Amino acid sequence: MNIVQGHTGWLEVICGPMFSGKSEELMRRMRRSEIARRRVQMFQPAVDLRRSSEEGVSQGGLRTPPLLVSSAKEILDFLEVRTEVVGIDDAHFLGPDLVEIANHLADMGKQVIVAGLDTDYMGRPFEPIPALLALAEEITKTLAICVQCGGPAKYTQRLVESTERIVIGAAGLYEARCRRCFEPGVPRQQQLDFVKPKPGKVQ
Repeated sequence: MNIVQGHTGWLEVICGPMFSGKSEELMRRMRRSEIARRRVQMFQPAVDLRRSSEEGVSQGGLRTPPLLVSSAKEILDFLEVRTEVVGIDDAHFLGPDLVEIANHLADMGKQVIVAGLDTDYMGRPFEPIPALLALAEEITKTLAICVQCGGPAKYTQRLVESTERIVIGAAGLYEARCRRCFEPGVPRQQQLDFVKPKPGKVQ
């Protein structure tokens, strides 16, 4: 669904597991806004060191470099008065304050497009995305491909041992899984590696 541009702001949320194309879809919408000659600003959390602002530009093709913020409230500090479209990637890193900030921006008449994980490595709702979904005018749920069976994947499987909810990483630390193949926490096959037989011995 595409909402017709007007003076009323709105909120769009793109959510799903890792490797499902959330950031690509966000960038596509931001590029379309630029083509339509609308003033855009893109924000990314500074905690995610996997990519710099320069890399975000090269991957997304935006004319305006994404700004790195350490908190949701910093978005208001960097917001330009004439900005019409606000994009926020990896929103799950910005915490519960983002709900109020995003809603405030929409009330100001901005088009706000947020992308982020809706569930964590245990399969639990990952705030602030669920709260943003309740407020959004438009919701897009992206699916990845399960690396185990090739089916539609809605979960992010962590492959390293950690009880921390946020562990920064991409391929090698996480993979996409479907409902049937997903194992909350660390998958058993990662914990119980087969012991290789010693040379000269037959098992």
